[in-house]
Amino acid sequence: MSSQDIPEENLPAEQDAHGAVSVADENDPFADPGLPPHEHRVQDIDERAAKRSERVVAFLFTLSMLLTVGFIASYVAIPHDKAIFVFPIGHINALNFALGLTLGGALFTIGAGAVHWARTLMSDVEIADERHAIEAPPEVKAKVMADFKDGAKESALGRRKLIRNTMFGALALFPLSGVMLLRDLGPLPGTKLRHTIWSKGKLLVNMNTNLPLRPSDVAVGSLTFAKPEGLEETDEEFQTEIAKAALMIVRLQPENIKDKRELEWAHEGIVAFSKICTHVGCPISLYEQQTHHVLCPCHQSTFDLSDGARVIFGPAGHALPQLRIGVSDEGYLEALGDFDEPVGPAFWERG
Repeated sequence: MSSQDIPEENLPAEQDAHGAVSVADENDPFADPGLPPHEHRVQDIDERAAKRSERVVAFLFTLSMLLTVGFIASYVAIPHDKAIFVFPIGHINALNFALGLTLGGALFTIGAGAVHWARTLMSDVEIADERHAIEAPPEVKAKVMADFKDGAKESALGRRKLIRNTMFGALALFPLSGVMLLRDLGPLPGTKLRHTIWSKGKLLVNMNTNLPLRPSDVAVGSLTFAKPEGLEETDEEFQTEIAKAALMIVRLQPENIKDKRELEWAHEGIVAFSKICTHVGCPISLYEQQTHHVLCPCHQSTFDLSDGARVIFGPAGHALPQLRIGVSDEGYLEALGDFDEPVGPAFWERG
């Protein structure tokens, strides 16, 4: 059907300056029909309906706050290894299910509240405006500010205090969900990075045989890896502890040891140094017998085990920490204490 077939009484009536129209005729059958006449919503003419919409929006924002509180409570209270059955999904992690349900619900209810507010209470009058240059003249700027003030007034944010307060509450409380996620970073390290499980009397156990080491087990020029007595691979904290306590043992001729303290902390030329590179924490595993150098395979940091394990090449920042060792009454190699400095890479708290 063409516009010529439309009864004249059904054509858009003349509108104001914002929505000026021209009536279609034979010369211009595709004239701009303009904006349709505005139809009032029930909330525009019935304050009771507006109050109902206000309460619905406030309820959605309040529900968002409750869901955010539920998210935080779930994060704290539900064990991370608990499983539940949810039809038709099956068995799933209870914590993940609760976090997803509450976080998604909190976001959805904020969005649903905002949409319902806009569709039922904010002004829905359509306004057509002429295009203008990018650089607005002063009168246009003044008009924009006036329109903004009108829009703010029509939104009834100042008058609908219940909506305003519950919206602010939902938006203020929801970011706490993100703060709670920081809990996954774990507890503060405290002094854990400065200490290992080595202590006086702990035997040096061969990593390959899982047996305590005697001085006779370490030949001159050999490289042996050791762990503390009592640390087993089946332990829950094994990886965490071995990452700090891993030890490499080398036997040198006492006359070849240049560093005085290294010689004092050794036993019959057997020296024990941290296996963890002081650059980025890679395990050191390459030993050159003739030069007494050990090489980190990651970034080629090289340490001289005959001179206090000082750095002679590469990006490592400081020497490998040495563990003072001795022999127990049963004739096994034992630690005489912990490392005297933190093992591995430097960190800002070392000072």
